[in-house]
Amino acid sequence: MKQIMMISFMFLLGFSLQGQQKDLELAKYYYQQGEYEKSSQLFKKLSDKANGYNEYYYNQYIESLMAMEEYDTALNDIKATLKKKPSIVELYVTYGNLLERQGKVADAEVQFNLAIEKLGPDRRRISNLGNSFTRLTKYDLALKAFEKGEGLLGNEGTFAYYVAELYRRKNDTEQMIHYYLQSPLAVIERISSVQNYFSRFLAVGEDYNILRKKLYEKVQEDTDNLFYPEMIEWVFIKNKEYGKALRQARALDRRLEENGARIYSLAQIAGNDKDYDTAIKAYQYILDEKDQGSGYYIDSKRALLNTKRKKIIVNADYTKQDLIDLKTEYIGFLDEMGRGKNTAFIMLELAQLEGLYLNDLDGAISTLNDLVELPGANNYVRANAKIDLGDYYLMQGEVWESTLLYSQVDKEFKEDFLGEKARFKNAKLSYYTGDFEWAQEQFDILKSATTKLISNDAIDLSVFIMDNANLDTTYLPMQMYAEAELYLFQNRVDEAFAKFDSIGTLFPDHTLQDDVLFAKAENYESRKMYTEAAELYRTIIEQYPEDIRADNSVYALAVLSEEQLNDPEEAQKLFEKIFIDYSDSTFSVDARKRYRSLRGDDIQ
Repeated sequence: MKQIMMISFMFLLGFSLQGQQKDLELAKYYYQQGEYEKSSQLFKKLSDKANGYNEYYYNQYIESLMAMEEYDTALNDIKATLKKKPSIVELYVTYGNLLERQGKVADAEVQFNLAIEKLGPDRRRISNLGNSFTRLTKYDLALKAFEKGEGLLGNEGTFAYYVAELYRRKNDTEQMIHYYLQSPLAVIERISSVQNYFSRFLAVGEDYNILRKKLYEKVQEDTDNLFYPEMIEWVFIKNKEYGKALRQARALDRRLEENGARIYSLAQIAGNDKDYDTAIKAYQYILDEKDQGSGYYIDSKRALLNTKRKKIIVNADYTKQDLIDLKTEYIGFLDEMGRGKNTAFIMLELAQLEGLYLNDLDGAISTLNDLVELPGANNYVRANAKIDLGDYYLMQGEVWESTLLYSQVDKEFKEDFLGEKARFKNAKLSYYTGDFEWAQEQFDILKSATTKLISNDAIDLSVFIMDNANLDTTYLPMQMYAEAELYLFQNRVDEAFAKFDSIGTLFPDHTLQDDVLFAKAENYESRKMYTEAAELYRTIIEQYPEDIRADNSVYALAVLSEEQLNDPEEAQKLFEKIFIDYSDSTFSVDARKRYRSLRGDDIQ
């Protein structure tokens, strides 16, 4: 019998809740539609049925009455409710709001202050009152309520989170930070939440400097609390002060006797942001401080080599001796760790250093042949080795060896990016050797490549061949141009430029003139000869504004002006020219974005 009664009770309760939810949705609808009489009746019904006092229901009922200007009805109801529930101090806020809406500002202030005056040591009531003031954007009154509440409870910091949020709304960053660091959330277990909060509401730079200052003060007050030094490291990272972040991270690593994970993560962040010196110091710290059993020792050793390589290559201010020293380090790593499947990627990087920077093609080919023959090597690493090997054979003029290697990768990775890459290189090889019809067929297929870079390059080359190879039956100018490009690929720059010049001499009216200038400009730029490159880009823009390389040249010169020639005003003009004069260009969207960035717009 008891079980039946319980089931009946639960059924009736569920039915009642469903009805209440339906009334609430209907009341909201009526209010939104401006049917305030109906919404007032439903909110009144919901408020009366509420267990105790529901501030939302009651305030919406009063809001509905005020919308109908039934102020006397609202006033009488508030007074009656206050008489029945004097401890609900939020009602004084509702009362004050009613008076304020009628223009009785002084009387409203009396009621607002009464709410704070009558506040008792009830944490929930204090929170409700503070939130009531906050909803009316009366932030100073809300602060007074929380301040008095903390005094009543005798527990400083109880409402620090709410106070911090109020100072955020008041745009008082320093006070917001101060109180947020006092809040119960400011503990090591909640550090991610704290960091997310500051990421949303602080501006990089001065705001983070204020936070750092406050954190230093907290560290002095509570030296055992790990939250503060952890946050100091995070602030340095947010400000991109990676060297300072590393000092903090090393101190924490030693203090907590960690395995290097913190340092490794920071090294990756710094390296990705091109602070190679800090990244190198971080990886070296792991190698110096941790034993080989550490989970980050081998990875750090690999990453250290890669970062040193990037520092040399990206900065492009290296000497031949720098490259030789780096090669020695690569070989030392391989001698220590062995040449096997776990070090295959290091061998791949060593070959790139030998082939592309030390001009030691025989050494690069030997290294890659060893890699290809490694038992158990990752298939993707081996495939990349074959593609690079094909490139180096082509640099030596071994066309057959190159096409054989590209074809092997194409066959093995038919539906993969590597297959598309190998297919593109094979097509480019045919283009170099003058087989334009077959090359164009392959480029047309690769227009739909999954990789945007390959797809775009395939489209460019297909259009290029179509525009230039069919102007005469001899194909001679096009053959000369393709040979010159092959010479550039083989780093035979003088021969390439001589071939380009021959095209201008023998075929002065051919449409390849802008392409010749563009190829030379790109080569100058790759060799950091920025002034020479810029001059050729300008020549194309001025003399061939309607030709295919015009928009490429405008965009290239804009980027060069911004990043290398320190002329942001010129860059801005050129980016604008792209999306105005060449609106159909593939560079148009990026040019508009970079133009707005240079103009100082806030770009999300």
